[in-house]
Amino acid sequence: MASLSFSAQVSGWVEKVPEAVEAVRNQSAADVVKEMQTLNREGGRLPFETGFLWASLMASTAAMPSINPNAQPVDGRAYSFDFGTIEAVIAGSSLEDDLFFGYTAAYAGHQEYGANGRPAAGFVRLAAQNWDVHVNRNAEKVRKAFGL
Repeated sequence: MASLSFSAQVSGWVEKVPEAVEAVRNQSAADVVKEMQTLNREGGRLPFETGFLWASLMASTAAMPSINPNAQPVDGRAYSFDFGTIEAVIAGSSLEDDLFFGYTAAYAGHQEYGANGRPAAGFVRLAAQNWDVHVNRNAEKVRKAFGL
């Protein structure tokens, strides 16, 4: 992520409309998560075999969700992801809160960074690197919406 604070990233116009800062931050955070969660078979980077990794994403304002070394998929079981739980954490946070998004599947780190000859997928790191892109796009949308 960029070295500037979030408030420094969005220009002074947001001070005229306090809700604008929150709108930009919330939508940008949601966009990063959506990018992280875009499956490789849909043009993203997240590997999808059973859906377990995809479904293991959690959000928090307290700490990074931990990988659970025992969290493995069960053969034949279908897994799904509910973005509503992520949205609830984002919407319920204040601008002073840090937002943490992490996968709890035991093999999440191996998928992200690569292991045993499997290439790194980089679905988290590469999405996080696009923070500035999301902030700039959402700041422009909000600026237009508020007539600024």
